[in-house]
Amino acid sequence: MPAMRPERSVFLLLLALLIVVVAVGSTYWAYTAQQRVNGWVQHTLRVENQLSTLLLHVQEAESSQRGFMLTGRDSFLGPYTAFRNEWREELTALRAEMSDNRLQAQSIETLEQLLDDRLFLMRSGIERRRQGAIIAPDDFNAGMVTMTKIRAVVAAMRAREAQLLKGRTANDYRLSLLVSVGMAVSAVLITLLGALALRTAYRRVTEATESQQALSSINRRLVAEGQEREAAEAQLRQMQKMESIGQLTGGIAHDFNNMLAIVIGSLDMARRRLAAGTDPRVTKSIDNAAEGAQRAAQLTARLLAFSRQQPLDPQPTDVNKLVGGMSELLRRTIGESIRVETVLAGGLWRASIDAGQLESAIINLCVNSRDAMPAGGRLTIETANAHLDDAYAAGQSDVAPGQYVMVSVTDNGTGMPPDVVDRAFDPFFTTKGVGKGTGLGLSQVFGFIKQSRGHVKIYSEPGEGTVIKIYLPRHYGAEAAAGTVAAVATELPRAREEEIILVVEDEERVRHMSVDSLRELGYTIVQASDGEQALEMLAIQPRIDMLFTDIVMPGINGRELADRARKTRPALKILYTTGYTRNAIVHNGMLDPGVSFLAKPFTLDQLAMKVRQVLDGNGADA
Repeated sequence: MPAMRPERSVFLLLLALLIVVVAVGSTYWAYTAQQRVNGWVQHTLRVENQLSTLLLHVQEAESSQRGFMLTGRDSFLGPYTAFRNEWREELTALRAEMSDNRLQAQSIETLEQLLDDRLFLMRSGIERRRQGAIIAPDDFNAGMVTMTKIRAVVAAMRAREAQLLKGRTANDYRLSLLVSVGMAVSAVLITLLGALALRTAYRRVTEATESQQALSSINRRLVAEGQEREAAEAQLRQMQKMESIGQLTGGIAHDFNNMLAIVIGSLDMARRRLAAGTDPRVTKSIDNAAEGAQRAAQLTARLLAFSRQQPLDPQPTDVNKLVGGMSELLRRTIGESIRVETVLAGGLWRASIDAGQLESAIINLCVNSRDAMPAGGRLTIETANAHLDDAYAAGQSDVAPGQYVMVSVTDNGTGMPPDVVDRAFDPFFTTKGVGKGTGLGLSQVFGFIKQSRGHVKIYSEPGEGTVIKIYLPRHYGAEAAAGTVAAVATELPRAREEEIILVVEDEERVRHMSVDSLRELGYTIVQASDGEQALEMLAIQPRIDMLFTDIVMPGINGRELADRARKTRPALKILYTTGYTRNAIVHNGMLDPGVSFLAKPFTLDQLAMKVRQVLDGNGADA
């Protein structure tokens, strides 16, 4: 092959160089454009994060205000005070970020007015509560409506940002692809240029290599930035998926149950220590206070039930025997104007269920049926074996096919239209008049059945009545205890001989109440304020018959304390108590096997029965 003439070689080299310059320039242009688009993507993510944070803060302020409205305690007002002082700064920062978007800027103005209105309602409610005014359930309606509008505005703003993010991300991807293609083309051209440059000068080859290394560095930086963007997007998605209802419910339950334990226990002790001939008005006042505290405890229990956080102790249960044993209780609860009938199936399977909670669920259903028959009627409780097949389970949410024990409650009352049936299990939804229901009855039943891995279904028509069927998981295994609720003794069981109980409770007033109650029953008491002190007491006390410990404590929790105590005293009886179990002795909503548990708040009767049961070796921990 004849040698290429120098003029032609130089021409080709210059042409190749020109092509390389164009390719690199185009790649750099695409890269700078991609960086600008990436900046807008980061801007959108930042705006969405600020919107989420602002909504979270106003929801925390609302929860803080409601906590104060319910308790009157200033300690609940921290999040409200913080939001009141900082929300305008957050809104100003958000307005600056959205100044380029006319629709978003208009929404910011609307949001500012709504937040100002919501803070005014919060402040008004707090002032009324401080003045001692009666807080009715309807007083929260205006705030709920305003919060709904706030959520709607924020949702619309986030939707617009999401649409912008979608387009900007797509544009970013196209530019990233263009940059990659440009770099690939540039690399090829540089390689060709290097081949030509070898015939002219070694220096040009070196320069081409350096250019290639520079492009590789740009590529690595682009990859790193892409990974950082993906991490930011994942974090944002996680924030959006956060559900605060479980944490809120658990925190309220823990604090309320501790307070109610003090109130109920103290009232119980005061009632028992009243001297004969005391003014009946004093006794009546104590009874009224105790009734109010018990209703508050039931409300807390219903909150835990509908959020599926109550501790359940499922046992093989004879449902026929349980329903039959409830006949007298139901007749007293329902009244004489309603005829109660039971249809119990022969050969009924045993159910794996918490018998006490099942009894409460049946009573809730019967009370709802009673309210649907104000002029009287007929209430039928029926049991049967049931099989839910794959076809049925596929058409329902969160239902596993298999064998169940069915309990149905049927009334011939007013019935419900389809829209009410669809919302019947929603918490705080009720069709009853003011003061006649909390709206937690059916939601408590729903939460309990779902937590028990069962199923519940409503069939109703206006004017024809209602049928509510609950499906309980069938027990497979040995025919164990019947699982009915134990009868209440006529006299309180007391201490025998010289029985010593170690009481461990970090809340001082709750501990003193428990100690006073147990001493009232004749037990010798040793007390500790935390797990470390309890271990010291176990080391120096030669004989302790039972450890009665709270579960949620700082440092060593109740379960860890019991495990460490059992290493030195294997025969030690353990009784746990708490207002909110978390995961120390409860997993998947069920009490761990072999655990004895007394939920706060408890009465002196309940404490006496449970302590005697554990000491006598009849409790789960025996």
